[in-house]
Amino acid sequence: MSPRTSGAAAATAPRTPPAVSAHGASVVDSPLLTDGSVDAVAVQVAPPRVGDDALQPRSGTPQAAARYGIDLSELAERAGLTGAAGEAFTVHLPLPVGSAVELPWAGLPPRIVLVGVGDESPTALRRAGAALARATRGLRRVAATVGAQTHHDDVAAAQAARAVTEGYLLAAYTPPRVTAKPEGKAPAELVLLGRDGATVLAAVAAARAGAAATWLVRDLANTPSNVKNPQWLADQARRLGTKAGLDVEVLGPRELAAGGFGGLLAVGAGSASTPRLVRLTYTPAQGDGRHVVVVGKGITYDTGGLSIKPREAMVPMKTDMAGAAVALATVLGAAQAEVRHKVTAVLPLAENHFGASSYRPGDVVTIHGGTTVEIANTDAEGRLVLADALAWADATLEPDVLVDVATLTGAASLGLGRQHAALYGTDDALVAALSAAGDRTGELVWPMPLVEDYEEAVRSSVADLRHVPEDRRIGGGSITAALFLRRFVGQRAWAHLDIAGPARSTSDKHEVTEGATGYGARLLLEYLTALD
Repeated sequence: MSPRTSGAAAATAPRTPPAVSAHGASVVDSPLLTDGSVDAVAVQVAPPRVGDDALQPRSGTPQAAARYGIDLSELAERAGLTGAAGEAFTVHLPLPVGSAVELPWAGLPPRIVLVGVGDESPTALRRAGAALARATRGLRRVAATVGAQTHHDDVAAAQAARAVTEGYLLAAYTPPRVTAKPEGKAPAELVLLGRDGATVLAAVAAARAGAAATWLVRDLANTPSNVKNPQWLADQARRLGTKAGLDVEVLGPRELAAGGFGGLLAVGAGSASTPRLVRLTYTPAQGDGRHVVVVGKGITYDTGGLSIKPREAMVPMKTDMAGAAVALATVLGAAQAEVRHKVTAVLPLAENHFGASSYRPGDVVTIHGGTTVEIANTDAEGRLVLADALAWADATLEPDVLVDVATLTGAASLGLGRQHAALYGTDDALVAALSAAGDRTGELVWPMPLVEDYEEAVRSSVADLRHVPEDRRIGGGSITAALFLRRFVGQRAWAHLDIAGPARSTSDKHEVTEGATGYGARLLLEYLTALD
């Protein structure tokens, strides 16, 4: 164990989301409600109809009210619920006093959770599932009718079950703690009542796989950087990839120098922790699909280098390797789902520190393949490590589709806020497919232009390229970064996801959790699943 990892775990086992199952029985006839294994029953309410002021009960709510002998609609209104997605109110049922008293709910779970489902869209049901997760943390098992409707066909039932499950599992996450005390309250197991069948079960399994990928990204990104240096992250990738049966290759400083990875080596030069480049490849049994390569920015900590960041801006920089974590989770998830396409993740890993050997503004570095780059700002390090990785992927991996994911520019979050990633691409079909995958998963993107008039921003008088604009009047910092990266992808169908906004959150909100959000893993897995 190196000095940097003493006092903290040198390796982590991926934490897994709680179990979710679908149970065909209803609230009326489910034996789970009387066998003592369920701590709470969750039922759904929707907003009033136009012209009415009464909340609308949904499937399972009237049946639960009848079985418990309680007017749940009246309780919901008394609690001030509006039926909006994301509301949850827990009714704690009293115990009887005296042996002669038997209450209507005797032998049933002692809690009822009223959950608002809004307009019952996938977004609303994800929020309902998230509210349920937070309302029931610390319980053993919860049975829920949330999202169920008697009029649903198989497709609608599966879509609803997936949305509720996703919201529940994503909100059930809590960041790992480096402490002598045990973790806090664990999330409850979820049972979806009134739903069964192969389509629903497949949807629940897909939701759980996507949530597991997101949990992995969150865990890695939330790991403190005194533990998480490039070697540590490369070791985690090797261990997880090998366990999943992937082909794994790790390049250390000597191999990087021999291969001409000048950007990665320059960024990592100021740190005592040397850089790495990791490749993990999943090859399906049937070899008739495409080869999708996902490159993820892996800066395990970013001080800004000699162009040092303000103190406040450094605080969340342990998450600056979120792109690499997304790429890793994507290839692992693709292997687990046995998608029909070959998938490779490329992780360029470095720590952007400062020291006697730091790279400097004004330096010229040579990217893999020979392109020279004039350095203007050492805090724009992400595009340098991505340039090396993209050029190497283009030259050696023969991808049909090349995607990079990075917490790259503050400009993207200023322009689009925290809800959308900035999406750039050279192929309209690829951009459309990623946008559609984002809509289905709730990990939203906004297609952005590669403005040709801004090409002058990457011109240099002393090298082939300049990696940040000399003329600040050009603006469009996210666009000019994408234009720089485009120089290293050859003629490939390429997309760039700048996730600087949605990759981090300052608070819990619906299915998003404070800290690293894990944004991007579910989007890319959905894209791979739907890819022809």
